[in-house]
Amino acid sequence: MLRLEGIRAGYGQATVLRGVSLVVPDGAVVALLGPNGAGKTTLLRVASGLLHPTAGRILLDGEDVASAPPQQRRRRGLCHVPERGGVFADLTVAENLRLFARPGGEEEAIDRAVAAFPALGQRLQQAAGTLSGGEQQMVALSRVHGEESRVVLLDEVSMGLAPKLVDTIFAFLEDLARTGVSLLVVEQYVAKALGIADYVCLLDRGRTAFVGEPAELDSAGLAARYLAG
Repeated sequence: MLRLEGIRAGYGQATVLRGVSLVVPDGAVVALLGPNGAGKTTLLRVASGLLHPTAGRILLDGEDVASAPPQQRRRRGLCHVPERGGVFADLTVAENLRLFARPGGEEEAIDRAVAAFPALGQRLQQAAGTLSGGEQQMVALSRVHGEESRVVLLDEVSMGLAPKLVDTIFAFLEDLARTGVSLLVVEQYVAKALGIADYVCLLDRGRTAFVGEPAELDSAGLAARYLAG
């Protein structure tokens, strides 16, 4: 569903990604792991069009979208939930959810968000900026229902949340995966990410260090990549 080939990218003179290739199959969950600074967030930004690569190809459902802006990729089914969510703080929860929706599907988007996260049902008229961190993340994750998402990029969606809320978030991701949506998940809770993943890609200093199934990545190898490089 999503294919990145030979991606090189960075910021100014600093190169972050050095020829990374990654495939997210249709209906699969891929965990994108690695230590801080490995290039995980940069790769998601390249995939969604927020950052232009200096080399490489980006294919979405077989179509080259390397020159397409983020909004066109979104209309083609790619949804990016960035680190710390990104809600409009001064708007109400309901207004945020309507903005995420396709034209004509605003109320349906609200209904689906409340079905996924019942706690939002009591917060619809509350300013999103006054919600707890976990509730804001629920609003942000609800954008995947706004349009028909086929590939969802998730960047540290559990960061800073209480363990109980982390369980809620991962239950949501599991349910989403069961609907056939493809997920590319960057996550600090490595064990939880591996628990829902069909495949894992491990980045190390801007290069691919491992690609395979979670069972093939033993704990010693994972620790070595995180702690020793």
